[in-house]
Amino acid sequence: MKGLPEERASELAQYIIQNNATVRQAAAKFGISKSTVHKDVTERLRLTNRRLYEEVKAVLEENKAERHIRGGMATKAKYQHDSQMS
Repeated sequence: MKGLPEERASELAQYIIQNNATVRQAAAKFGISKSTVHKDVTERLRLTNRRLYEEVKAVLEENKAERHIRGGMATKAKYQHDSQMS
């Protein structure tokens, strides 16, 4: 994804908000690293578009709060799949 970092930050934020996406999902979608996504939507966006920054911040905080639940579900699914293979 080429272009100005400020434009990229806005595109990333809009994608995250519209899809309730995680940083990992946004990075995969746009073909960039998770650290670039995080820097764009936290640091760059805060300086260029405060309203969008606040919206994406809310989505990322929700994702962070739910992270342990998704991880537990993934682990459960893995072991259920492994036990069915035996």
